[in-house]
Amino acid sequence: MHEWALAEATVEAVRGSAAGRRVLGVRLAFGELQQVDRDIFAAALADLAPAAGMEAAVFSVEDEPARFACRACGRPWALVDVPNLSEDDREAGHLLPEAAHAYLRCPVCGSADFDVVAGRGVTIASIELEEPATTAAPPVAGGGG
Repeated sequence: MHEWALAEATVEAVRGSAAGRRVLGVRLAFGELQQVDRDIFAAALADLAPAAGMEAAVFSVEDEPARFACRACGRPWALVDVPNLSEDDREAGHLLPEAAHAYLRCPVCGSADFDVVAGRGVTIASIELEEPATTAAPPVAGGGG
């Protein structure tokens, strides 16, 4: 279950970035090519975050569409641009994004020589932290006179 490992890594990264400040919210981006069971991931976060001192943190997840750049013709494209992509090929992309070149082709020139430029992995998009309380300077004792 890689969801627990992802949740643990997420909590540790957030805790490190927070540097002792209270975490209020975390916005995550899940790449379209990343196969994550969100229910298991959410359960893992619910278990791990309070133990890490993040009981007040609200975690939200956004989808990051997969984007590609063809090395042959230079055109950027997305999975929605690929005509007739079967469910089996789409699923293969989720399970093994590194093998995308075996079943995807540039929709313009047909080349299998492309870069995956977005839509892989899990990214911490933002962290909302409680601002430290500022202490007011003590009044200056005045001796006017």
